[in-house]
Amino acid sequence: MITTRLADQRGHAERGWLDSWHTFSFGDFHDPRAMGYGDLRVINEDRVVPGAGFPAHSHSDMEIISYVLEGGLRHRDSTGGGSVIRHGEVQLMSAGRGISHSEMNDSQTEPVHFLQIWVVPSKRGVAPGYQQKMLDQAALRAGFSKVIAPEGEPAPFRIYQDAHLYIAWPVAGQALRQPLAEGRRHYLHVAKGAVQLGRLALRAGDAAMLENESILELTAENEAELLLFELPPA
Repeated sequence: MITTRLADQRGHAERGWLDSWHTFSFGDFHDPRAMGYGDLRVINEDRVVPGAGFPAHSHSDMEIISYVLEGGLRHRDSTGGGSVIRHGEVQLMSAGRGISHSEMNDSQTEPVHFLQIWVVPSKRGVAPGYQQKMLDQAALRAGFSKVIAPEGEPAPFRIYQDAHLYIAWPVAGQALRQPLAEGRRHYLHVAKGAVQLGRLALRAGDAAMLENESILELTAENEAELLLFELPPA
């Protein structure tokens, strides 16, 4: 079964310095039909004007993934960590028993465009920390590459949840065929570009929820960036 959540069904917040689209209920946007998808709780698509951003604020017991589409996102946190996240990199922050961090546009002249994703952890009260790495772009262009996995599985990033994130960067006309784990739920988010999934045409910001499907087959209409979440059953 495949169901969709389209870009224009998302919530929208415009604050001058911030243009934000909320896939699931967040902040002032509340949709009882969109409270998350299993342990996937937040996918916010944010655009922040030059020199602005989110000042220091706190989180606890949440796995927070930052995925930059354009520009640079400057990160600082209470563990002493700090970096600039750019396109082609991923950052995974485990808030654990509590962490304070800020996220600012690193540029004074160009906007930053990024996704912030929250996954509810299965372990609470862990030591806070963050991981940041450049992705293998050749692997992303070849098909869905496993980027995030639970502890004990080979992947660039470890998450405190029985969940996986696969990323693909197909080019125009490229067909992808990804086996889907039996008994799991899958959520496909189109971050950039457009794809054809069966009879469904999905554009940037659109998503497809897949349950009881064994294969994901799609074709990119143009250069695209795709995030595929594998999640525990309901």
